[in-house]
Amino acid sequence: MKLLLCVVALVVCLIPAHSNPSKAKQLVDEAYKYSREESLSRVRREVVSPVDILRFMKQPRGGSRTAVRSADYMTQTLRLLHDRVHRLHKRSLNDLEVLSKITGCAARVEDPSCRTTQNLDKYRTASSICNNLKNPRLGASNTPFSRWLPAEYDDGVAEPIGWDLKRRKNNFLLPLVRQVSNNILATTDAGVVSDRLYTHMVTLYGQWNDHDLTFTPFSPSIRSFSNGLNCDESCERSEPCFPIPIPIGDPRRPSGKDKCIPVFRSAPVCGTGNSAFDFGGVANKREQINALTAFLDVGQVYGSEDGLALDLRNLTAEGGLLRVNQQFTDNGRELLPFSPMQDTNMCATRRRITNDTNAAEVPCDVRVDENIALTSLHTMFLREHNRLARELKRMNPRWDSETLYQEARKIMGAYSQVFVFRDYLPHIVGDAAMSSQLGRYPGYNSGVDPSIANVFATAAYRFAHLAIQPVLARPDANYRDNPRLPSVPLFKAFFTPWRVVFEGGIDPLIRGLVGRPAKLATQDHMLVDAVRERLFQFVQEMALDLASLNMQRGRDHAIPGYNAWRRFCGLSQPTNQAQLALVMNNPMLASQLLKLYGTPANIDVWLGGVAEPFVKGGRVGPLFSCLIAKQFKNVRQGDRMWYENPGVFSSSQRSVLRYASLSRIICDNTGITNVPRDPFKLISATNRLVHCSSIPRLSLSAWKERSEEMSAAIEEEMNRLSMAQQDIEGMSEILTDEDNEVTRPSMAQQDIEGMSEILTDKDNETAENWYCPPPESSSAVQKQGSRRTHGSAGHIED
Repeated sequence: MKLLLCVVALVVCLIPAHSNPSKAKQLVDEAYKYSREESLSRVRREVVSPVDILRFMKQPRGGSRTAVRSADYMTQTLRLLHDRVHRLHKRSLNDLEVLSKITGCAARVEDPSCRTTQNLDKYRTASSICNNLKNPRLGASNTPFSRWLPAEYDDGVAEPIGWDLKRRKNNFLLPLVRQVSNNILATTDAGVVSDRLYTHMVTLYGQWNDHDLTFTPFSPSIRSFSNGLNCDESCERSEPCFPIPIPIGDPRRPSGKDKCIPVFRSAPVCGTGNSAFDFGGVANKREQINALTAFLDVGQVYGSEDGLALDLRNLTAEGGLLRVNQQFTDNGRELLPFSPMQDTNMCATRRRITNDTNAAEVPCDVRVDENIALTSLHTMFLREHNRLARELKRMNPRWDSETLYQEARKIMGAYSQVFVFRDYLPHIVGDAAMSSQLGRYPGYNSGVDPSIANVFATAAYRFAHLAIQPVLARPDANYRDNPRLPSVPLFKAFFTPWRVVFEGGIDPLIRGLVGRPAKLATQDHMLVDAVRERLFQFVQEMALDLASLNMQRGRDHAIPGYNAWRRFCGLSQPTNQAQLALVMNNPMLASQLLKLYGTPANIDVWLGGVAEPFVKGGRVGPLFSCLIAKQFKNVRQGDRMWYENPGVFSSSQRSVLRYASLSRIICDNTGITNVPRDPFKLISATNRLVHCSSIPRLSLSAWKERSEEMSAAIEEEMNRLSMAQQDIEGMSEILTDEDNEVTRPSMAQQDIEGMSEILTDKDNETAENWYCPPPESSSAVQKQGSRRTHGSAGHIED
């Protein structure tokens, strides 16, 4: 017997490490080619389904595609080796290193040198490589999501939760995600409750911001690597196919043999899964790729890779501008460029689905056309970049195109950081989380990992799906309903960029976002039909269900259940119906959840999070408040290029940026002349519509080149004023008015405003007033809702 084992081992060792990569590469390349040709064929035959649209949106591109292909090469090479050799006889770790180099996986994990990269102290790289000089890949694009809790794969390594429908978890079978969606999340448009505090801009800005932070690509293949199965034509689970079964009794259950919604697994990271185990190492749990950077750098405008960033720029003119549409304008204002691949790009041929005779628009993020409200935000921020670049060029005619581009991009990144922390997050995570985790900037810490957490991308930051209205309003200049441009049902606004071009431009859509309320997420009216029953439905094909997709994605990524995350956040962990009823403040909902899941521990974390009553001052419950606040705390503290980090901007520039406003960006880049001061709050007596002339402009004089002596004097004076402001801010803890609101002394403000009288440019003329006063503060709007009575609908505020 020993002799036999030795012979087998000898044979195994004689198999060259490179004997299978070529076969694996051929297998993967053929699957990719088949998938691409099949997708194009469906477009040409006008039989594109909602699943095809989702798959197109989730396709990796550029460096992301290279990373995914390398992972597929590696995985299939190891699978072929595994099929030939019993796992008892494992190859050496040296062979694993050889295969990593052959398949391209090794290049995905090697740290690049930061010594040769220019201007690292001045500008971000497109991919955020070298943001952290000690760990260059930390927070960069095409790196793994981080894990705050270990993954819980069915097999401990790579199989999704629920891969085996008969496997029990905590002694209970998991419910089908579509069944959960039907029983818990379904509502009708007639049951929608509008938010009385916040606008639809809160919802869309959240989506816009998410597209700056997270993108999880699918595998490009629609065919199983192991058996050639087409994922669209079968309900069998076979990598990368992870279909959603449709339960008996579902009104959408088809009559055919296969009764499921096709879904594809997220692409794996190189070297994760069973790879190391087959080579004598320790099994490395499967991880997923974040194709975007972890930073608030407006990557959805500029791209998260060098190649894409260059493609989005106008390199034919010396102005640092982004490319714009050469065929159409919006009343003379710029529109996003069309895709140059009109005949081969499925996105560009959506005209066959929507009767559009024009190509799709193509900024850096493939999700730009997901809905026309999102398209309008992309368009507005593209215009703002070009406006900044032109203004900087006017002030600094000697600056070259690269400097103009980078400086405008840098300002745009600061905008995002200011808006998210000052204007957006307080409405979401509530008062307690803002004060405990997201207060005053603590400074950069190279030891903080800013990488986006898997649970944040897969669950917590998908909370706003419940705040989506079933229609997109397009009011007139007076914010009244417009008979010429009536509201568009959301399901008719998916992938219809032609509406922006031919139906009034972006102005009506922006007015609709700032002038109409968000949907209020209530426990009895969670998800509108437009995204639960009609997602991406253009033809008579089965539409997608966003709730089911969210939960299936969480299971694919092996995200632990509800109680594990409540424990992580220091919250109670309910174990029975009575305790769950207390947490949810809703006995009926608790009963429904336990009928499906058996135990609170098994509840999908996305569902558990969105079902919780709101925290005080927020629009999420305690669990998601904790997770979202923790993520943004890490993003800020782990970003070397954060706008408040000394040296990133000058003191005078930081002072200007603190008073940037979304309302001013709307005024500067649309034809809208009246806006609410706070675009996230509904128009009211305390948040009136005001003319754009009363919204402070962001002066760029702090970016004007001056002599070294003048710059030093300005910097010294600004440092003095900055210290004075910090002292005054500290006094806010003890100075309160009769309503217990902070009363800030005005001396520093007067001092700063007086600076314009002593700061002069090189021609000794009075410099522009670079200080922009903050928007007028508004008193607190009366809180919406009240503590819910036993079993009643709605969320609590305290």
